Amino acid sequence: MIVHDPLNDTSPEVEAVLINLLRQAPSWKKFKMVGDLNSTVKQFAVIGIRQRFPSATDQEVRRHLADILLGAELAAKVYGEWHEQSPT
Repeated sequence: MIVHDPLNDTSPEVEAVLINLLRQAPSWKKFKMVGDLNSTVKQFAVIGIRQRFPSATDQEVRRHLADILLGAELAAKVYGEWHEQSPT
């Protein structure tokens, strides 16, 4: 049963078709879609980091991204401690 979300501009009929197409898609295609989505999310995160830290080097941007993706504690274990700069 499909419940209509008032914040969703897709009609229930079209949503049902999309869900059916996703269910029929081969696994490799679903994995590719997830990979593409993850890549897009990382790109948005890097854009946000560069906006908050405009003078950050590429290495510092990668480290900020690691903190976001892994959490600060795990990123420190993997990449070592660091003292991040304050946003300018």
